[in-house]
This record gives sequence, structure tokens and C-alpha cells, in this order.
Amino acid sequence: MKPIRTLLAGSLIAVAAAIAPAVAQEAAKTPNPVAEFSGIDKITGRIITFDVYIDETVQFGALQITPRVCYSRQQNAPPGSSTFVEVDEITLDRKIRRIFTGWMFADSPGLNAIEHAVYDVWLKSCKPDSEVPAPQS
Repeated sequence: MKPIRTLLAGSLIAVAAAIAPAVAQEAAKTPNPVAEFSGIDKITGRIITFDVYIDETVQFGALQITPRVCYSRQQNAPPGSSTFVEVDEITLDRKIRRIFTGWMFADSPGLNAIEHAVYDVWLKSCKPDSEVPAPQS
């Protein structure tokens, strides 16, 4: 029978080896100030791409989109962008109703994209800058 100390040390090494890739991948995230979205108006069939700064709210049709963070991967990591976003709908009686809070992934636009009766919105990428002027503080 192995001493308890040896088993504990072996277990700690195994745990460290298991979480090391997750920690390295977490460190590979780069925060960006701009989230680039695409949206479709299903009635007109028009697709547009628009930039939104972090913590800025932009209206797309009856939807208000507010990204809270936007991460992209560093060059040595697998590609991908993700954003945590809040989406509200302005109802016909002028009330604001939250319809989505969660993560969107550029690599999987069908996963957690906003699917509304009239509008769909999905993340295209996270960017360090935009041609759109930053909002005034």
C-alpha cells in the first residue's frame, strides 16, 4: 500500500495537468472594445453588419443590443471570438423586455444567436477598433 502522502502528491499533479490547458486557454483570451454583429430583417431580407462598443447600446429594428465583454483568441490559440451580450426588445406598447442574456460565439453563429420573429442577430467578430466613432463618455 502506498503512503497517503504519495497518493496525495500524485493526485495534485494529475489535477494540475488537467487544468493547465484550461488556464492556458483562459490566458489566451484578448479583450476587445468592439463587437461586430450581423443582423437580418426577415421581412425585407436585408442583412447588415454593425459595430457596437462594449457597454454601448445600439438599436437594430426593435432590438437593443448591449455587449458587456468581447474576447478574441491570441494568434497561438485556436481561432474564435465570443461576447457576453444583453438584448432587449421594444414592444408595441413601448415597453422594454429582455429577450436574451448570454454568450454568443462567432465560430458557432447558430449557437445562442438571437432568433426573433422579425430579426436575427449574431456575432461576427471582436475587434480592437472601429471606423464608427466611440460613444461620448
